[in-house]
Amino acid sequence: MGSEFDKDYYKKLRLFLKQEYTNDKYSVFPEMQDIFNAFKYTDYKDVKVVILGQDPYHGRGQAHGLCFSVKNGVQPPPSLVNIFKELQADLGYSIPKSGELTKWAENGVLLLNSVLTVREGQAGSHANKGWEQFTDRAIELLNQRKEPICFLLWGGYAKAKASLITSPRHHVLPAAHPSPLSAYNGFNGCRHFSLCNKLLGTDIDWNLNT
Repeated sequence: MGSEFDKDYYKKLRLFLKQEYTNDKYSVFPEMQDIFNAFKYTDYKDVKVVILGQDPYHGRGQAHGLCFSVKNGVQPPPSLVNIFKELQADLGYSIPKSGELTKWAENGVLLLNSVLTVREGQAGSHANKGWEQFTDRAIELLNQRKEPICFLLWGGYAKAKASLITSPRHHVLPAAHPSPLSAYNGFNGCRHFSLCNKLLGTDIDWNLNT
């Protein structure tokens, strides 16, 4: 991804972010040092699964650079609660007390939002500023990987990224978004966690309680 930082679109994005993070009229999440945590915790060569989100949580103290994840000690949002319920139904693990998914990231699950920053209380406020081009490029580079990857596309926004995944060696698993508004329509019962292990022939440690 290093070459992306030198492109014109990213230079414009960086200028926009500098203005946003230094503006005292509103806050921007996640903290600057956490923006690239998805890439920090899951190296390109180690990616086994990709979970795609849209943009970060926009509530104070929630977002920390991993999609669907919140910092330890923060109440898990409804979508994450439904993810944990599906995890329990699928693999039998008890509902985690913490909503932090760093362990998944460290075990090869890239938790990637399409847009990596957001204003407090303003969902989608940093959309169409350049992040989508950056993260689409990340997906394209993952598509070039020789080792198979499972792409979990939850919800319409994530499913639209399927066109970037063209290699037949990879597995694309679509489902409804885990939001309470749609989870009943195809997320509940998708069994994506066990299916990933089966398709990849490996045991990804999805258990957040150990």
